[in-house]
Amino acid sequence: MPNQKYEAFVTVAKTGSFKKTAEILGYTQAGVSYMMSSLEQEMGTALFTRDHSGARLTADGRNLLPWIQDVCASEQALQTRLEELRSVEYGSLRVASFGSIAVQWLPGIMEMFLNDHPNIDYELVTYESQNEMEEATWRGEFDCCFVILPAKLDFFTIPLAQDPVYVVLPPNHPLAHAPFFPKESLATEPYIKVRSSDDHTEFDAVFARHEVAPRTRFVMDNDQAVMGMVNKGFGFSMFPQLVLESAPFELARVELEIPMHRELALAVRSHGLASMATKAFIEYVRQWMSEEWNPQGH
Repeated sequence: MPNQKYEAFVTVAKTGSFKKTAEILGYTQAGVSYMMSSLEQEMGTALFTRDHSGARLTADGRNLLPWIQDVCASEQALQTRLEELRSVEYGSLRVASFGSIAVQWLPGIMEMFLNDHPNIDYELVTYESQNEMEEATWRGEFDCCFVILPAKLDFFTIPLAQDPVYVVLPPNHPLAHAPFFPKESLATEPYIKVRSSDDHTEFDAVFARHEVAPRTRFVMDNDQAVMGMVNKGFGFSMFPQLVLESAPFELARVELEIPMHRELALAVRSHGLASMATKAFIEYVRQWMSEEWNPQGH
């Protein structure tokens, strides 16, 4: 709130009465008198002359009035702006994400969020490398980012979902309808790898967990290009379910012998220091995930 003494000073100057000021501002007349005496001591000069007819500004009081009015106006503007930010009516939201989350989750999340907060400026950037995305968010280029746990940097993270990893095969492959993809086949079947700029991926972890080395036939940069080669029978590959939701080719999905999944989360550098818009976005993400995202139905 604006400084109480300044607000009372401006009101007394306008009404010419301590009594009316007290009624307007909800103070006692003695309280207004005390505030004005205290303000005069702080200023080192008399601000009002007081008599039976009321209170009138002194020359110094008239000189200081516009300055104090400016302070009151600035403080009121600051309070208004803070209230706007707290109600998330204005502000900006910068989000970094993987492409699959940007396609499968964010349209629904942002529809819900922006319907309630249409004046928020929204920016989305997608990354293929989690390392690069984490570093950019840590530098402050984004308010939050979607990550695969564990994050390499010391983020505050909000776990969201488990995303199962599947082996993908051409529909006519002998193992296309198997209950699981055998450990031996991970080592003997030709593998088509999606190139990653990160040092270690969840797919590398699959081979490590099954204690086999892949027989890599091709290494390719594009998910859909890999899917196309698998569809034509050149080998198997692996994708998380979220990526497979937008697969443009017919593929058989088979669970691994030792089932694997990746933990998806939303990350912010500090929840306590996050903007009001970011904190609100986090809650909308949680709400959308609980109400709308049904991985078994996709």
